[in-house]
Amino acid sequence: MKIYFLILSLLFSLGLQAQNFSGQAFYQSKTTVDMDNFGREGMSEDMKKQIMARMKSFLEKTYILTFNGSESVYEEEASLDVETQGRGFAVMMASATPGIQYKNLEDSAFVQVQDFFGKSFLIKDEIPALEWEITDETKMIGAYLAIKARAVKQVKANEFSMMRRRDRQAQDTDKDKEKQKSDSLKSDPIDELEMPKTIEVTAWFTPQIPLGHGPGEYAGLPGLILELNADRTTLLCSKIVMNPKDLPVIEAPSKGAVVTQDEFEVIVKEKTQEMRDNWRNRSGRRGRGE
Repeated sequence: MKIYFLILSLLFSLGLQAQNFSGQAFYQSKTTVDMDNFGREGMSEDMKKQIMARMKSFLEKTYILTFNGSESVYEEEASLDVETQGRGFAVMMASATPGIQYKNLEDSAFVQVQDFFGKSFLIKDEIPALEWEITDETKMIGAYLAIKARAVKQVKANEFSMMRRRDRQAQDTDKDKEKQKSDSLKSDPIDELEMPKTIEVTAWFTPQIPLGHGPGEYAGLPGLILELNADRTTLLCSKIVMNPKDLPVIEAPSKGAVVTQDEFEVIVKEKTQEMRDNWRNRSGRRGRGE
């Protein structure tokens, strides 16, 4: 119960000023990939290193959360790095990465830009509601006292970064393995992957900044989220600038085909099925020697 009294006392002392708070929080994002589990069997260590090197710019990013009392915009920091990935690889990774994300806490509005295989969408929906459980664990993140909270999140169809290889028991005979190897040339590669239905999210928020903002789609805690862990992705706030004189304008993005989250997930599923059908057709033609 001590933690709740701490939160209440801080919110009471700062609550009158909360609507006057504005600023920018900078987050370092890092996503890990288990190549031993995700990659093909027999992939060499050199090949794994090459793939990880190509993926680094997508797996390690810096984001900026610009916020005021009720609104926020979360976007990737502009980079001068030249894209070196192949076109197909870059399109695939871009389709897995959200664009600008806008939130309005007062009306629970959420707007996200999402490029999906060359087409730009504007997802308009409500801020995803999570049932946060606030714990008694605390730690210092920089100069701020942070409190730990947990929640279970439903995974969306377009969150490709959470895909993983299916867990298959390796107890087959050598003969069975040879048959599987032969069959794999004809099989659908997406069959080897699966998406978890839910994941546990851990957030560390500070009541010293009593605004319910957070990185990406995350919000709803009695303080700014400074650290967040979701599946294989960790977001850590590295710098906060409070009440700057030149705060960028906070507004919802407006370009793209407008869809709800449910409508966008239907589009994703249809595109995924199209890719699977194309793969099977190509595999069938190769199998017939065409």
